[in-house]
Amino acid sequence: MPRTILIVDDEPSIVDILEFNLKRENYTVLTALDGKTGLELALKKAPDLILLDVMLPGINGFDVCKKIRETDKLTPILMLTAREEERDKVLGLDYGADDYILKPFGVRELLARIKTNLRRTESIASVTPSNPEEIVTAGCLSLDLAGQLAFRNGIRIDLTEREYELLRYMIASPGKVFSREELMAGVWGSGFLGDTRMIDVTIRRLREKLEDDAANPAIIVTKRGIGYYLEV
Repeated sequence: MPRTILIVDDEPSIVDILEFNLKRENYTVLTALDGKTGLELALKKAPDLILLDVMLPGINGFDVCKKIRETDKLTPILMLTAREEERDKVLGLDYGADDYILKPFGVRELLARIKTNLRRTESIASVTPSNPEEIVTAGCLSLDLAGQLAFRNGIRIDLTEREYELLRYMIASPGKVFSREELMAGVWGSGFLGDTRMIDVTIRRLREKLEDDAANPAIIVTKRGIGYYLEV
């Protein structure tokens, strides 16, 4: 069955280009030119992935993202933002976005990001670890690498793609202190032009899901002046 992608952007030319290329890849496409319509489609049609512009008439992209995340924790949301809007990247992550596509963007890069996010969503259909050899454990945490699933004390934790990738990067070296720059390069990629505050936001969101008391973390611990490490 074709996967459905919702495009929410107030620039018709961008919507047309995206719709044309996505349909060529056999995706079903829904479109909206404002935040209100985009939010309604997201909630009623349950698309498999959402491309969401930041600057929208009516309801802005941040508020649309926030509203979606109140009931839907897993559908990938990729925010479309101009390169100079660095603050938007941090805010979007805070509201639950999974990834960013910087304008102007290349269609090939966009399609690759979409496929990566959809693959992870598809793998979450199974909650049973698929192969003991593909399970990584550190303390109370475990990751099913094949299924891209996270567990705490055997209970599955719903994570966004970036949250999962950050945790996977850290769990490979429990106890090691990672600088923000190292985490940014390891998770977002060395060529990513982003603010390291995005690491702090993602760590905070992870703590809210993993810790008994996010204000006094015992799993993902801060090494003052250096970065973060995974306590085991």
